[in-house]
Amino acid sequence: MSLEFQVQHTTESGGRRAQLSLPHGDVQTPVFMPVGTAATVKAVPQNVVEELNAEIILANTYHLYLRPGHELIARAGGVHRFMSWRRSMLTDSGGFQVFSLAKLRKISADGVEFRSHLDGSKHFFSPEHSMAVQIALGADIMMVFDECVETPASWERTRDSMALTHAWAARSKKYWEEHRHEVPWTHPLARDAEHGYDPAKFAGKHQALFGIVQGGMYPDLRRESAERLVEMDLPGYAIGGLAVGEPREVTREMIALALEVLPKDKPRYVMGVGYPDEIEEYAKMGVDMMDCVLPTRAGRHGLLFTRQDPQDRRSAVVRLNIKKQDNAEDQRPIDEGCQCMVCQRYTRAYLRHLFASGEPLGATLNSIHNLAFYLETMERVRRELGN
Repeated sequence: MSLEFQVQHTTESGGRRAQLSLPHGDVQTPVFMPVGTAATVKAVPQNVVEELNAEIILANTYHLYLRPGHELIARAGGVHRFMSWRRSMLTDSGGFQVFSLAKLRKISADGVEFRSHLDGSKHFFSPEHSMAVQIALGADIMMVFDECVETPASWERTRDSMALTHAWAARSKKYWEEHRHEVPWTHPLARDAEHGYDPAKFAGKHQALFGIVQGGMYPDLRRESAERLVEMDLPGYAIGGLAVGEPREVTREMIALALEVLPKDKPRYVMGVGYPDEIEEYAKMGVDMMDCVLPTRAGRHGLLFTRQDPQDRRSAVVRLNIKKQDNAEDQRPIDEGCQCMVCQRYTRAYLRHLFASGEPLGATLNSIHNLAFYLETMERVRRELGN
C-alpha cells in the first residue's frame, strides 16, 4: 500500500476537505507544500518547518541527483533520514529543471541529454532513470518524467510534446511497478528507531506515483492529456506546465478543464503555484495539493505577505516590501493578526535593518513568516471546506 485518500466533505464549488495517508504520515488537504529543493526548505531549519505544521514538503530530483547524488542519499537511508525529516515528502521528476536548461539540453524519444548547470558535465535522463533516482531518494510520492513545453508554443508543438509526456508516463509507470520494492526505507540506517524511524511502520509500503497532465494552453489538449493519464490508473494526478507566464485566468481555465476529467477519489495536485490568493482559489475549485518556491524566495528578497485587515484573515492579501525606508522606524510586526514566531517577536524596523545589513537572519525570519502565512491560509481554507 502506498497511498490512501479519503474525501470527508465536498462543497458545491468542488472544493473538498480530505485526508491523504502516506507511509510517513497523514496529510490534511487541501495542502500547501513548502519547497525543499536541495533537501532543505531554504534558510529554514527542519524543526521550524515542523513547528509551522507543514505535514509534507517537496524536494527536487534534478538538484539532488547532481549534488550530493541519489546513490549517496540511498546509502544514508533515503532523503527523509538524510535531511532528518520524519514527515511526508514528494519529489518532482526533474522534467521542469531539464526544461529550464533550454540551451543545455537535447530531447529525443528516449529521454533528455543535458549539461549540468554546476560544472557543465553531460548527463542523460530517461523516464526509467528518473524513476530510479526517485526510488533511491525514497520520498512518499514521486512524479512521472514529463516534458514541459514553452509558453507560447504552437498547437502542433504542444501536441507533440504532450504525446512524448504520455509515452514517458507509461514507461515511468512500468519501471515503478517493477522496482518500487527497492525503496531505501529498508536500508539499515532507515531503521534507526533511536531517531524516530520505526521499521514496522513501513512494512509492505512503497512510494506512490503521480501522472502529470500537460497540454499547454490549449483546452482540447489539456482534456486529452487528462483522459489519457486517467486510463493509466495511477495513484494520483498532477497538473503541470502552468504558472509559466500565462495570464491568471488562463491558468484557472486549464486547471478547471483538468479537474473535470481527473478522478474525484484520487488526489489532484497543481504544480508550482502561486500567490496566497491563488492557492486559496484553486483549493476551493477542488485542488488538493500545491507547491511553490515563492514564500521563501520572496522572503529572501524582502517581500512579505500580510492581510489588508490584520484581524480578518479572509481579507485581501497585501505585499509588504520590507526594504522601504518607511519601515525604518516602524515598531509594528509584519502582520498584527499573525501568530507566527516572527510576528510575535520582531518589528518591521528590525527586519528592515537585517535586510539592509545583509544579515542572513533576515532571510530566515522573512521566510518563516511567509511560510506561516501560506500554511495558515490553507488551514483556514480547510476549516471553511468542512471537517
